Amino acid sequence: MVERRAEHAVKFFYSHLFWHNPGVRDLFPVSSEDMERQRDRLFAALTHVISRFDDDTIGPYLHDLGRDHRKFLVRPEHYAVVGSSLLAALAATSGSAWTPKVEKAWTEAYQVIADAMLAGADASEDPPWWDAEVVRHLQYGQDIGVLTLRPHAPFPYLPGQYTSVSSERVPRTWRTYSIGNAPRPDGTVDLHVSRIDRGRLSTALVRETQPGDVLRLGAAGGALTFRRSDRPVSLIAAGTGWAPIRALLEELADRPPDQDVRLFVVARDGAHLYDRPLIDAYGTSCGWLDVTYITPAPGRHRNEATERLATALSNRGLWPDQDVYLSGPVQFIDETARLLEELGARPARLFHDVVPSGGRGHDQPDRPLGFGEWFLNRPEPHWLNPSARAPKEY
Repeated sequence: MVERRAEHAVKFFYSHLFWHNPGVRDLFPVSSEDMERQRDRLFAALTHVISRFDDDTIGPYLHDLGRDHRKFLVRPEHYAVVGSSLLAALAATSGSAWTPKVEKAWTEAYQVIADAMLAGADASEDPPWWDAEVVRHLQYGQDIGVLTLRPHAPFPYLPGQYTSVSSERVPRTWRTYSIGNAPRPDGTVDLHVSRIDRGRLSTALVRETQPGDVLRLGAAGGALTFRRSDRPVSLIAAGTGWAPIRALLEELADRPPDQDVRLFVVARDGAHLYDRPLIDAYGTSCGWLDVTYITPAPGRHRNEATERLATALSNRGLWPDQDVYLSGPVQFIDETARLLEELGARPARLFHDVVPSGGRGHDQPDRPLGFGEWFLNRPEPHWLNPSARAPKEY
């Protein structure tokens, strides 16, 4: 019932929260566009948790979510006021379905969520964020930038993980970007950023950020880390989803695998293969690596790239034996994972970071969503959930 009135529920929640707790507004983004995305993330995260409330993975997810919320300057007392506004919004949205029994269940559920997040925040020994200076900014065309950062303190992460990023140019706004390299002796990290329409932070990072600027980095997270095994590996990247795949490839190059590695790099056109010289160098120097580039034919629509990828994957075979690592836009990952399963790949061997779909569990059938349908099925809000966490821009 709440899903069907998603827009009303979320707007009621924020109106109630800010009216009764005006000081809390200062913790949230300034612009209306960023607040719109904040509403997306709230509803997606809430429904992700509720639809998987009995899943064993939800505890670690909430633990990490609480740790991550420290960078928003969230304090323990904020959990109570958020819970009060959430219950008020659910009651207003549910109408006659909001019974004392339902209210009791939601109250207990929210307490479980808050307790787990608070425990995660209390247990973390990491700082809320790391300050990091921009030491190099490479721009490819108008819409792709690769920023090299030097954190002021050691920044722990694994190849394939991501970090959330904030800039003073867009106050109180955080977005998540994959780290494009394996750990280096000098501690620097690369972020690959693709500017998106109306993406204020991605635009600032690609077109305005300069060497000497200081960004904030949240704790690294993500499930796209390499599982070393005796099985062959396939790496599939689209757009700046190439960043974590590049980090995994660097790790493999440092410790060459016993099995062959297949790399598929997908781009909307040849100009967006911005790292091709490096990829070609790996292909030449690493005898265990086979590289396939996928782009549309000249003059054809960019969607042809995914069609060509489907053909290439169908022709390669051996998918039941492969560990497959996927990275790219959400729709690309979903479609490619489905195709690979049809080709025989084992679901347990398909590794990628996951965004919850429309807030409903994967085991729940599609159904009409009424007035809230436009809200739930809008273009993806560009936030990542590797077990879910933060906004991701490709």
